[in-house]
Amino acid sequence: MSPTASVPSPSASTAPGHVTFLGAGPGDPGLLTLRAVEALAGADVLIADPDVLDVVRAHARAGAEIPGMPQQPVADASSTPADAANLVMAAARGGKRVVRAVSGDPGLDTGAGDEMLACAAAGITFEVVPGVATVVGVPAYAGVPLRDGQGADVRFVDARTASDRCWTEVGASDGTVVVSVALDGVVAAAGELVAAGRKPDTPMTVTVAGTTTRQRTWNATLGSVAQVLKQAKVLPSPQGHQPVIAVVGERSAAARQGQLSWFESKPLFGWKVLVPRTKEQAASLSDQLVSYGAVPHEVPTIAVEPPRTPQQMERAVKGLVTGRYEWIAFTSVNAVKAVREKFEEYGLDARAFAGIKVAAVGEQTANALIAFGVKPDLVPSGEQSAAGLLEDWPPYDPVFDPIDRVFLPRADIATETLVAGLIDLGWEVDDVTAYRTVRASPPPAETREAIKGGGFDAVLFTSSSTVRNLVGIAGKPHNVTVIACIGPATAKTAEEHGLRVDVMAPEPSVLKLAEALADFGAGRRAAALEAGETVTRPSERRPGARRRRATT
Repeated sequence: MSPTASVPSPSASTAPGHVTFLGAGPGDPGLLTLRAVEALAGADVLIADPDVLDVVRAHARAGAEIPGMPQQPVADASSTPADAANLVMAAARGGKRVVRAVSGDPGLDTGAGDEMLACAAAGITFEVVPGVATVVGVPAYAGVPLRDGQGADVRFVDARTASDRCWTEVGASDGTVVVSVALDGVVAAAGELVAAGRKPDTPMTVTVAGTTTRQRTWNATLGSVAQVLKQAKVLPSPQGHQPVIAVVGERSAAARQGQLSWFESKPLFGWKVLVPRTKEQAASLSDQLVSYGAVPHEVPTIAVEPPRTPQQMERAVKGLVTGRYEWIAFTSVNAVKAVREKFEEYGLDARAFAGIKVAAVGEQTANALIAFGVKPDLVPSGEQSAAGLLEDWPPYDPVFDPIDRVFLPRADIATETLVAGLIDLGWEVDDVTAYRTVRASPPPAETREAIKGGGFDAVLFTSSSTVRNLVGIAGKPHNVTVIACIGPATAKTAEEHGLRVDVMAPEPSVLKLAEALADFGAGRRAAALEAGETVTRPSERRPGARRRRATT
């Protein structure tokens, strides 16, 4: 493989460095070990195989800074294992802490052992951080146990380097065989096993892109695998060079795999879901979508900017410090951010909230306050909205409340529901514009084309403004795309824009919205299986999708 190196600025140190040979696992970033994350955080130099660079780079220590954001400068490397070894040795001799990341586990990597020997010969200290081996992790994600209570033999074969003797030995065995092979070499590998003595009706599973949301597994036998892959329009394919893991043996029988296929049976497995929110708002929603097997794609539809006249906000913050308010109410994460930034501008911190009651409209806003060092006194016990906040808000009592005023930092386009409700409860309200919301810039052309052309399986609308803004900056989603809305008002806006609403959250919560979409996906999957049909994603129903899928 061709490694890619991330090399920080040169150091004056000439003492020998240290090398960590690190297993990055088979592809799922969640399979990195705690020790691997720790080693990456302390690395001066990261040298990674291209197929795992994205997995490990997120945990690497920042190196040289580029204006606006810190990042590791990337050095190019050519295509031979020797070049990876040269990069490792050069950095280590320069006194750097080097992490050499490989796919799967270093102990099963054909080049890592040679690089370790080179370090030993040069007197460079090194350590090995094991990773989840591809030949073990992929079958686990495919629902294919390699051993059971009978304790059968397990053999691992790399079809690229296997000798005739190797094929003969595994062919004579009745144990489970795990074969690492390219997709277009699967049929030939099956033929080698049959020629070596395995029965043509021996069960076989073939998994491509294992442990990722592109994973797909086919059940066959050694004798039928060519026909199965042809009928599935997997072969022939220009992507035939991509690596797959094939498991051969009675333990990989189709019925057993169907019962244990926990990963590919997730309700939104492989769905590409558009999340049209600001990046800060999208984080928790995207995390939940990932847990359902989806691939979230975040597209900001709203940009947040400071108010045009900051004096009102400045007076309110000063009043908060001098005791003007009994309460401060936060109705969004952006409001928390705006107040926090103003505090930092004045050299204040969370201690300025001492003696003031703090309310948060929901859990996400409360979490943002906690991260600031403030534990809210009031979070709605029911609906997480302005109406829900009002239901729990106490009326003003001149005996127990020395001050009758509430500071409400909000967006410039916020509704008046909360203000009117607080006034009805006897409170005076300073309704202050803390930030402005403006329509974001259009997403890249590729994203716009995917939205209009049916490249997304679903889109989640969390407010009427996200509907209006997404259509305004990117166009209307294709009619095969599943439309999910957070509530009736948002659904009405979507319908006014000519969209068919398929899913609506049972209550106005982004987490409930994701859960409702997962329920929809699960029902759709169950219906396909009951009808004896292949489970497909909504985007695969668009015109031309089947033809394009057959060539990839």
